[in-house]
This record gives sequence, structure tokens and C-alpha cells, in this order.
Amino acid sequence: MKRSPITVQGAERLRAELKRLKAEDRPAVIRAIAEARGHGDLSENAEYHAAREQQGFIEGRINEIESRLGNTEIIDVKTLPHNGRVVFGVTVDLEAQADGSRVTYQIVGEDEADIRLGLIAVTSPIARALVGKEEGDVVDVAAPGGIRSYEIVAVRYE
Repeated sequence: MKRSPITVQGAERLRAELKRLKAEDRPAVIRAIAEARGHGDLSENAEYHAAREQQGFIEGRINEIESRLGNTEIIDVKTLPHNGRVVFGVTVDLEAQADGSRVTYQIVGEDEADIRLGLIAVTSPIARALVGKEEGDVVDVAAPGGIRSYEIVAVRYE
């Protein structure tokens, strides 16, 4: 099986979520199930069924995170050669050629991508267009509204 890349920060976020699920959420739902059992007939006990459903979600998420962490390759961008080239994990400042607007993205693994936070998956069209390019290069990206051109203003290894 091919190992998926993940940033150090992405791995830390997954480990923190896993720790919270195991140390806080799992014990809380076990207490809720025990308390709901104490209310008598389980067939008509909505609290019991809701707690059991929540337990299933928590256990599924724990398994998913453990599997992801087991199949990832953690890449620390700070240890990579700082040569101005766009690679996995870097933060890239772009300027749109059409209107001069600026955007900043960090190229991350698929599991940690969140466009609202400026985290784009290495497999996304814009990341694929950027990887291998350098500061000063202009790249064309196929966007839903057509081709957009961006100049790579800065490449940061943070």
C-alpha cells in the first residue's frame, strides 16, 4: 500500500483528535450508556440508542485515525532544501494575473486539506500546477471558470 504524505502539523492534529476521542469522548459515551441503561427498558430508551450511535461514531473515527496515521509518511518541510521550488508542505503566495489579487496556500496531504484554511491537497489541480515551479514563475490553472494564471510571489518552508 502506498503511504500518503502528511505534514507534521497535520499528523499532530490527528494525534490530538485521537487522544481526545480516547481520553474524553469514549469514556463520556460509556458513562452515558451506563446511565441510560439505568432508566429501564432499552427498547424505548432514546438516550440509550443515541449514546450507542455516538459510541459507534467515536469507535469508527478512532479506527479511521489510527489507520491514517499508520499509512502516512510525515514530511517536515523545514528539513527540505530551501531552494524556492514548490514541493509538498510549502506555503505559496500567489498573485492572480487577471486582477492582482493575492492568495496563500499550503500544499498538504489529502486528509488535511481545507480550502477555508488555505490548505490544498497535493492532488488538487492548483497544487499539481504549482509543484516543481519556482518563485517568479507564472502557472496556468484549470479552474471551474476557465484557465487562471498566477505568479508565484513567494515559497515559504514553514
